[in-house]
Amino acid sequence: MAVYLNTNSALILYKELKNSEYFVDKSSMIEAINRRIRTNTKYICITKPRRFGKTSILNMMGAYYCKAYDSGEVFDALAIGKSGQYTVHLNRYNVINICLSNLPEDGNTYENYINLIKCSLKDDLTEAYPELGDKEFRKISDMLAATNDEFVFLIDEWDYIFSHNLYLENQGDFLEFLRDLIKDRAYVAMAYMTGVLPIKQYSTGSALNMFREYTMLNDPFFERYFGFSEDEVKSLCRRQSRLSLDEISEWYDGYQAKDGGHIYNPRSVICALEDGACQSYWTRTGKMDEVLFFLKHNIGEVREDVVKMVNLMPVRIEIKKEYTAGQESPVNRKEIYAAMIIYGLLAYHDGEIRIPNKELMIEFESALEDDDFGYVAELVRNSNAILDATLEQKGDVVASYLHRIHNSEIPILKYNDENSLSCVVTLAYLSARNKYKVEREIKSGKGFVDFIFHPRRRNLPGIVIELKADSSPEAALGQIMEREYCEKLREEKIEDILAVGINYNSGSKEHQCVIRKVF
Repeated sequence: MAVYLNTNSALILYKELKNSEYFVDKSSMIEAINRRIRTNTKYICITKPRRFGKTSILNMMGAYYCKAYDSGEVFDALAIGKSGQYTVHLNRYNVINICLSNLPEDGNTYENYINLIKCSLKDDLTEAYPELGDKEFRKISDMLAATNDEFVFLIDEWDYIFSHNLYLENQGDFLEFLRDLIKDRAYVAMAYMTGVLPIKQYSTGSALNMFREYTMLNDPFFERYFGFSEDEVKSLCRRQSRLSLDEISEWYDGYQAKDGGHIYNPRSVICALEDGACQSYWTRTGKMDEVLFFLKHNIGEVREDVVKMVNLMPVRIEIKKEYTAGQESPVNRKEIYAAMIIYGLLAYHDGEIRIPNKELMIEFESALEDDDFGYVAELVRNSNAILDATLEQKGDVVASYLHRIHNSEIPILKYNDENSLSCVVTLAYLSARNKYKVEREIKSGKGFVDFIFHPRRRNLPGIVIELKADSSPEAALGQIMEREYCEKLREEKIEDILAVGINYNSGSKEHQCVIRKVF
């Protein structure tokens, strides 16, 4: 029974996907791939974060191209079925489908790993081409050439040994194996490779430089096929009644295409719709918490940026050099962010990085509690107490917590610009995000209020916070009432509202806070 060559596994798995309640048709991508078969652009490497549908796309392609069966009934009614070239490549090729994350059972050495791949390929070819069995071949590529046939190569998780730091001394040999297998070989009709880490800048020999790469930093062509567009999510939401588009957007939207279109995390969207509940479906690797893993390489250099991003402020930075397979751990600010973008931990668009959505925000909030964040960690860990003091209308307690962070070593928290106090307040009330939807600088009543806390449970009061500098908390409360900042909460039928006025006096360097019920 074949392991890699012309197996029916891709067809079975794609049928299962197609039969699922929340299936999204991405088959129009096949039309774009078809134009590259037997051209000098036939080598394609697409690297995206985990959970972005890479393996589903690969199974779709295997089901479409493989000549071992007729898959017309699967694709006839899909988008690709409407293409004028639909039948030209349907079930016309020998498909070699290799997942490179399969490790040997007889010993975890590179020799065992690569021999498992080589022996499986040899056995498959001998079974399919019995006439090759009596001949001696030095390499797999020689054996493939002797078939006088053509093949489509689908390689999943190409970067597995790099992303998992396996066989460090043999990674160059592994690249040479892939190069010899597919580069400049007449039997290759098309080679499609996918993973998380880009390959472009790895290896002095540029073993895989024949591939056109499409990454999280540079993909103007295929990006719409990985992740869900807003229109696709709207369509999925209409198939059920438990979750709204706004709820799904808050949790899983946040990545952007080159044209500014929204990209949602597909796996998380599907899980939420199936469960009827929005929550974090972020799954970690064998590393420690991924966000903290990268931030710990140089927390001192990125700490201020993280505070801004948690405060929903984008950070301006030009990222041109990608984090690639085989690269050493990031050591500076740009390398840290390049790695986090590649892994999907940060969104990058138009020269700005930000935390994509609530699902990832939870990971950053958790990272902020680490001791390496110093005073920020202390404030975050006290955020439950600050919320409790607010609900109990203990303004002096809230002010004391805010004051303790003022002399931290983080410049942005020293109130040297208009966003600084806002950042401190965001951190102070970080735990409130579990109980409230927090909006910052939002239109309400006759102006823009600094913060509105919308309760997620009806037994909690709404909260409106207005900030002042060198004024008084009473002036902040007066502005809340005069400009009717509570109006947005009133529209939501929330009658129990707390108005919070916070002032910072730059002369005395003291915080003041007054909290009152709004009737």
